[in-house]
Amino acid sequence: MSSGTVAPAGTGRTGDRALIFALLALAFGHMLSTLLRTIPALSIDLMAADFATPPQTLGSLTSIYHFAFAASQIPVGAAMDRFGIRPVSLSLLAGTVVGAAASGFATGPEAFLLGQFMLGVATSGMLMCPMTLAAKNVSAARFGLWSGMILSLGNIGMLISSSPLAWVIENYGWRASFWLSSLFGIAVAIAVFLLVPRSDPAHADDSSPLSQMVQVIRLGLSRRLRGIIALALVSLAISLVLRGLWGGPWLMEIKGLGRIEAGNELGLFTLALIVGPMVIGLFDRKFGHRRAMLACAHLVAAVALVLMAGGAPHLFVSNFFGTGMMPPVYDLVLFVVIGFAVSAQPLLYGMTRQLVEPQNAGKALSAVNLAFFLGTALMQSLTGVVATAFGLPAVLVFMALTLVVGLVLFLAYT
Repeated sequence: MSSGTVAPAGTGRTGDRALIFALLALAFGHMLSTLLRTIPALSIDLMAADFATPPQTLGSLTSIYHFAFAASQIPVGAAMDRFGIRPVSLSLLAGTVVGAAASGFATGPEAFLLGQFMLGVATSGMLMCPMTLAAKNVSAARFGLWSGMILSLGNIGMLISSSPLAWVIENYGWRASFWLSSLFGIAVAIAVFLLVPRSDPAHADDSSPLSQMVQVIRLGLSRRLRGIIALALVSLAISLVLRGLWGGPWLMEIKGLGRIEAGNELGLFTLALIVGPMVIGLFDRKFGHRRAMLACAHLVAAVALVLMAGGAPHLFVSNFFGTGMMPPVYDLVLFVVIGFAVSAQPLLYGMTRQLVEPQNAGKALSAVNLAFFLGTALMQSLTGVVATAFGLPAVLVFMALTLVVGLVLFLAYT
């Protein structure tokens, strides 16, 4: 992965300030990415009605975004090595603007699928651009804090796609959310153009994309990273699939909330996802114990998912309390708990940097990032099948079980 010409953090106020502004501009691209991938959570029912397609089927189809996102990780990483972060980021933002506009103009599931594919490819480097710049310019000790801050800022996109987006959808329709995202992409591109410095590309890897893919996969499956990859496959998937797809239907269909009320609740869930990585990053810098923190946090998230499922009408938690259904505030508390718990996932980046040699850091981070988004694509596809066959409570239980499996493998191999 290439680096900018920004001076490393700690070399002077000017270098620090330039680095911060460059990281902020790139992190706004990640914010746009999280906004776009979570739009279906509050609008999939309207999209399904427009396209005459069942919501569960459309939910499975939208997983093409994450499959395209995952498949593009290594080519985008190679492009950053060959051309530098700035031109790659600008190219991806241009593609994002076009993909968002195309999604907004879609008239059927096939056209929408194409728009989602374009967005998956175009937003694939929005997280790795600031992560790579930070990895090359800050110390390993500070990287956990910086990665948490980047993820926290990026997760603001999910906050925008809660209550504000619900209001836009209610008043102007679901297509307006994609058109506004396209305009946001233009603004971010201008910021990147002005604030991210030109850089001399790193030594380019002349091997083929297939060879690069094999190298990254081989490193990811190695004994030292196997446990991290196993947890990465389910960790980010839980937060993105719950926040980006099934959270809205759960609150509106199962709990009977209106669209804006559901948006408000998902907004508080998102606040936990924003604040959580920064809190975890500060805690990690002060106390360490990354493995134990990751294990405890993901176990808490799995338990919370099962408890949320049990609060549906006539299921075990509702029956235990002698009520037909647990009130929405019950789900709100559990959403916040889940948000803070899964916010430990940036520690997987920190553990990865500790376990590999510096010359393999870029490939190792790409392997973790590939696992994050491949797992999200698989989770979204599989939960669509589960929702169709067994209903939304089963989706939550299924996600909890995958977390437990990932956690067991993480503990076994680390």
